[in-house]
Amino acid sequence: MAPSPGSSWLLQPTLFWCLAPIPSRSLLLPACSLPTADLREELLMAQPPVVLARCPSALGPLDSAQIEQLIHKSQEAKEFAYCPYSNFPVGAALLTLDGKIFSGCNVENASYPVGNCAERTAIQKAVSEGYKEFRAIAVTSNVKDDFIAPCGACRQVMREFGKHWYVYLTKADGTYQVKMVDELLPESFGPDDLLKN
Repeated sequence: MAPSPGSSWLLQPTLFWCLAPIPSRSLLLPACSLPTADLREELLMAQPPVVLARCPSALGPLDSAQIEQLIHKSQEAKEFAYCPYSNFPVGAALLTLDGKIFSGCNVENASYPVGNCAERTAIQKAVSEGYKEFRAIAVTSNVKDDFIAPCGACRQVMREFGKHWYVYLTKADGTYQVKMVDELLPESFGPDDLLKN
């Protein structure tokens, strides 16, 4: 069946698909499910349009070489942190679903609320170059005894681009633990919730 006017299907070469409605700002909202024939027909008639997008968690966790590279990139980014007020440098490295890595560091400001975290710097850099599907992010600091974790604002920004992708929380020595976005921000509010009103 061909899409009805105003509807579209985005088909990409992968074994798993995510089904999600797209609001007017054209965000992909992974839901990690395959549509049945009946549901597909119903969604083809839906407004706003619906797409099938790739599901990051379907690819599984990164292998050891990918994790090592991502953490290394986050450590490199940390060295560029501009943090004269907190003296707390943070680096992040973001892996897109296409395998591209974007790094970021925290950038502080004398007007404190204007500063930006490393995770958001990396995500904003990726989005500014056309990437909105992410597989993983690694976060690094100089903290030795605890795994560094994103702040609440960064967790919400991650959630904007899906709940089912990986966050690698590290210590200064490169050891890590891995969480899913929805573990860091359970019962979250996201773009799909705006469609329920």
